[in-house]
This record gives sequence, structure tokens and C-alpha cells, in this order.
Amino acid sequence: MFPFFGYYYFFFLICLALFLSRPCFPARTMPETVTEIHNATWHDFSRFLYAEKGSQVSGISELKKYLNHFGYLPIPDMTLNFTDTFDKQLESAVILYQKRLGLPVTGKLDSDTVSTIMAPRCGVSENDNGAHRIHSTRHFSFFDGKPRWARGSSMTLTYAFSPYNMIDRLSMSEIRPVFERAFSRWASVIPVKFMETIQYESADIRIGFYRGDHGDGEPFDGVLGVLAHAFSPENGRFHLDAAETWAVDFDQEKSKLAVDLESVATHEIGHVLGLAHSAVKEAVMYPSLSPRTKKVDLKIDDVVGVQALYGSNPDFRLSNFLESENSSNLALGSESGLSKWTTSIAFLLLILFLRT
Repeated sequence: MFPFFGYYYFFFLICLALFLSRPCFPARTMPETVTEIHNATWHDFSRFLYAEKGSQVSGISELKKYLNHFGYLPIPDMTLNFTDTFDKQLESAVILYQKRLGLPVTGKLDSDTVSTIMAPRCGVSENDNGAHRIHSTRHFSFFDGKPRWARGSSMTLTYAFSPYNMIDRLSMSEIRPVFERAFSRWASVIPVKFMETIQYESADIRIGFYRGDHGDGEPFDGVLGVLAHAFSPENGRFHLDAAETWAVDFDQEKSKLAVDLESVATHEIGHVLGLAHSAVKEAVMYPSLSPRTKKVDLKIDDVVGVQALYGSNPDFRLSNFLESENSSNLALGSESGLSKWTTSIAFLLLILFLRT
């Protein structure tokens, strides 16, 4: 009867459907690649993309040094120097790297592998220079000998912040709650409590921010690159790179290079407890973390790994944990499904509109 208003009615419905297709609260994404790298050496690795065995690429010796540092490639016996040839040893190292980090195993420097290599990461190696001294399961892994803290059945570990090696960009009132939350996540799944102390030298876990060579044989490399490292039980040293743009709130810290302090703290506490790196990308114990990414929630891989060392917190319920994890996954999936559904509706409405 009123074609003019009918057209506008359909137009209104189409606009409404398109509007609903955009989630009001977009899912937090965990980017696997880094678009801006400020560690010059790692940034140069992008030119090795698609290199494979037999290639002669200038500078690929630097990639060999990287793989040696993280335990995938031993130093050559005869020359003690790495060459720029993509040889059989490098191919084997790349395959081992891909297997350990849950990547497609191709033996080539494909995009997934190069992106992961270039990503900022923890400084703890996955292997001991090719000797495979990390005790690995299908996913999570332990340090050689499966070291753990031994303090009896009711265990309390103390931690302290260095009085001399902190950073100016964040106050202690901002840093303390971050570490309290990080420690509490692990305490919620194992029978271990954590308590802060002002006695730094005698604390079980000693936390500090350092630059470059700081005396532990594992020098930091500046912005991005290696973010932090911690030592296996019962060493207790926990070091973060002071050169990073550490953030506790991405709404306030706008830098593209900002690194979430809580995510890194949660990861390094896993090392302090005895966990090595995981091959599960979603796990807290996966070695790399992109800038402006928050990754603080323990996954089942993290939980099973740490409970293999310490047992379960009496209050922990695996069924509740799995239900919570599944609900989170379903929520992310439903947002995606809603977007697809409403887009389809908009398309159908458009067809009906054109046919009227």
C-alpha cells in the first residue's frame, strides 16, 4: 500500500542487521605475528622467508646463532663458526623448533615459523643446545631432572622485589597487584602459597628489572627480543628486561611496543616453579608474546603440567576449571557465530528488498 515506506522499512532492517553483526564487546585476540619489531637482528630474519635446505643466504648465520641460543642448534665442532648456508643441520634445527613450538613441520622457513622466530619471547631455552635435556611431554615440559621446590606438604614460598633494580615508568603500587594476581593464579591450582617479604636476599624468589649484561650469563637485548627469564627451582632468580615498555593497563599505555607485565610475570612464575615451555600456543607457558597482548589465564596444559610437580590444590576442581574454560571458548565462538548469522540475515533482507 505504501511502497515508499516499505522500501525504507527494508532498508532500516538491513542497516540494523549489519549493525548487530559487529560485536559490542569484541573478543580479545592473541596475534601470533608481530608487525613492528625493534630488535634489529630478529627483524632482519624476515628476509629468510621461504629459505630451505641448499639456500645460500647472506646473514643466515645470525639465525643459526638464534637457534643455538635457544637450544636447537649446536656450535659446529670443527670451525666453531656458523656459515650462511642452509645446510642439513639447520634444517634439522628448524624441524625441531617447529615440533617443539607446535608449528607445521616443514623444515623450511615458512611464514608461521619466521613470524614465531621474530616474535618477542621469554629468554629460557627450549633445549640445552641440541642435547634434549628438557623433559618434554606431548605439550608441557619440565627442566632436566624435573626440579621442584621442596618445603614439606604445606609450602609457602616468599618473594621480594630488588631494592636497587626496578623501573621508573611504573610505581610499586602498580607493580605489586600485578604480581599478587600472577602468583595467585598458580596458587589456586597447586598446594603452594606465595607471600611477599621485604628481605630480598633471603627470599625464595627474587624479582628485578635489568638491562643488557647483568651478571647471570643471559644478557638482555633491548626493546622487544627477549622480554624476561627466570631460573628453575630452587634458584629463584626472576629477571625482566628494563628496556621494555612495561604496561599494566593498555587503555593508559598507548605505545605499540607495550608489553603486558602481568602476562610475562605469570609465564615466568611457571619457570620458577619448574615448568619449561609448552608447545600449546594458547598456554601461558608458550614462549612468545606479541606486544599489546594479554595472556594471563592458565590453560589446562599449564595446570596439568604444574600439578605433575606439586599435586593439586585441595580446593581446585578440574570439572569447574574445564567448564569455565569451555564457557570462555563458547563465548568467543558465539560472537563469531552471531556475526556470521546477522550478516546472512542482512544479505537475505537485501535480496527481498531488491525483489519488491
